[in-house]
Amino acid sequence: MSDPVPPDLKDWTWVLQRPCPECGFEPASVALDDVPAIVRANAGAWRDVLERADATVRPRPHVWSALEYACHVRDVFALYDQRLALMLTEDDPRFANWDQDETAVADRYSAQDPSVVAAELEAAGEQIAASFDAVQDDEWTRTGTRSDGVNFTVESFARYFLHDPIHHLHDVTARP
Repeated sequence: MSDPVPPDLKDWTWVLQRPCPECGFEPASVALDDVPAIVRANAGAWRDVLERADATVRPRPHVWSALEYACHVRDVFALYDQRLALMLTEDDPRFANWDQDETAVADRYSAQDPSVVAAELEAAGEQIAASFDAVQDDEWTRTGTRSDGVNFTVESFARYFLHDPIHHLHDVTARP
């Protein structure tokens, strides 16, 4: 089992205000109707990544392997689908805290089977894409609040959410 990666303590909500200089994601350029297709394309791209011979190898001791990133993205898809459902069915729900680093260790991301993870990631991606497909025009302004007090509308939530899988696919495909 690999050592834990140091936690990422950055507040990534800044990506809603400006493009990400690392992966190039520009939230303002995303049409809401395109969210499901972007999710599906991203989910499908992970299969090739997970078929690489080095998918389980960390590029540096404290940087996740492609497999670990894929497990994280799979779990982000599932978690954000749950949160989206809460936003659409409850008035301003408050999301429980999720410690992604604790989850990576507890669920042994580094020991999972890449082919299983690829299938699970695609299924979770399809699920959240279908959930975003079903969002009605008047629902994009519904709200939800993260455990640290950050408030989202479904629209800002969608844009914020998209950055995670896009950024992590960049992490594993832009490696030298």
